[in-house]
Amino acid sequence: MDVDTSAEAGGGPSAVPPSLHVSGLAYAYPDGHQALYGVDLTVERGERVALLGPNGAGKTTLVLHLNGILTAGAGSVTVAGLPVAPKHLAEIRRRVGIVFQDPDDQLFMPTVREDVAFGPANEGLRGGELAARVDDALAMVGMEAYADRPPHHLSFGQRRRVAVATVLAMRPEILVLDEPSSNLDPASRRELADILRRLDVTVLMVTHDLPYALQLCPRSVVLSDGVLVADGSTQQLLCDEELLAAHRLELPFGFDPGSVSVPQR
Repeated sequence: MDVDTSAEAGGGPSAVPPSLHVSGLAYAYPDGHQALYGVDLTVERGERVALLGPNGAGKTTLVLHLNGILTAGAGSVTVAGLPVAPKHLAEIRRRVGIVFQDPDDQLFMPTVREDVAFGPANEGLRGGELAARVDDALAMVGMEAYADRPPHHLSFGQRRRVAVATVLAMRPEILVLDEPSSNLDPASRRELADILRRLDVTVLMVTHDLPYALQLCPRSVVLSDGVLVADGSTQQLLCDEELLAAHRLELPFGFDPGSVSVPQR
């Protein structure tokens, strides 16, 4: 995957910029509600980071700044070194792939293949190059055998995997997942986790499912009342009972995050 690089001072070797860099991001909605207060967040290339926080914390507002749907009142957002600004929006929206909580919000074509092809075709890909892009994306989520099926004939878990494939077909810099484990049965939940661990892409996962965050993301950040209040090892954060209680985050009854073997990447 091609990414922008910038030369280091003194003519040294080029350095790959982080997938995401948010600096001093503040935002107030037109009704005056202040949703974000000077958020700073850096996500390096290849990291998997969980964005945790109670309802109303500002998580959705933050995510909507990543591809320019909302524009910062103060501060800045860059994706792979490219500022999120009007002149770059087309490229930013290719680099930031958002998978919605409900896959039916992004599946609308007659077949799975056509859904996955929609984004690259809209960028001008045609023929064998487009077909290869679709095949690759479907293979990444284990759905190549369903390419000619109507999406509405698939199970919910299968539709979610196709929704992920529609984003992967754009070859994004960062994959943003909104509550990826919601409404999945245990087998589908595990299968999606296996897929996400194999992907060579930066992941930002917005979730209330704390065990899923622990299973997939070595690092987590906690957003509460528009402020980033914690950033560190997912396991350490989930073992901090005071932190969880203060920000309305709850583990399932009897779940001990300290006893779980967690990913190192």
